[in-house]
Amino acid sequence: MTTLDTARLAEGLREQTAGFARAAAGGDPGARVPTCPDWPLRTLVGHIGQAHRYAAEVLRKGEPQPVPDPRQAAPGAPDRWAAWLRDGAEELIGAVQEAGADTEVWTFLGPRPAAFWLRRMLNDTAVHHYDAAVTTGGGFGIADDLAADVIVEGLEMLVSPGAEALKPQLVELRGNGERLGLQPRQGDGWVIIRSPEGMWWEHGPVEADVVLSGAVAYVMLVCNRRLPLDDDRVTVTGDRALLEHWLAHMAI
Repeated sequence: MTTLDTARLAEGLREQTAGFARAAAGGDPGARVPTCPDWPLRTLVGHIGQAHRYAAEVLRKGEPQPVPDPRQAAPGAPDRWAAWLRDGAEELIGAVQEAGADTEVWTFLGPRPAAFWLRRMLNDTAVHHYDAAVTTGGGFGIADDLAADVIVEGLEMLVSPGAEALKPQLVELRGNGERLGLQPRQGDGWVIIRSPEGMWWEHGPVEADVVLSGAVAYVMLVCNRRLPLDDDRVTVTGDRALLEHWLAHMAI
């Protein structure tokens, strides 16, 4: 589970929602999002505000809810997007507080503390913040602790019981002891180990068959398939094909 406490998760959700809103501001609602090519900008904005409200509804109802279609979201006119996004984030934060952050609730990975939804929506918002920025030419930024947690949550989901049932192609990530390293510029990184039984990971010094290195925000973006491996903001050393295979099969 995250090392970030509930207060930091809530603060981070506010930070990234506001950043997303700034990045989307002034953009053409019909502009295609390069990193989500099936969506225009309006649908991307709709997805974020809708997803926050969906998670809040799950917490209030205490059971699964129908997954909404972002194409049917109603974010309003572009000059109202920021307020609509902010209201959705605050609705989710309030729902987590009302439920109790440690209270066990339904999630698509099985029972988890209610704070799961705060973290999940924060990290989804962070990645889509980048999508909005590349669509409009707006700015993107994320604190190192939040970027690191996006990476950690992704690794946790990959090795969660039931993850392969949720996404069968994850079976392709089994291996014979191959090691992939993610190394931020400062501090320890993460090593993913592929075994015949499945995949696991550890945090610490990175010794691996292939290593992706760079500022933690850029490593995060590569892990979420937002930056290509040949982007000059990251470096790949070792068995590049091993990393390419992992990236091609790890999305949940």
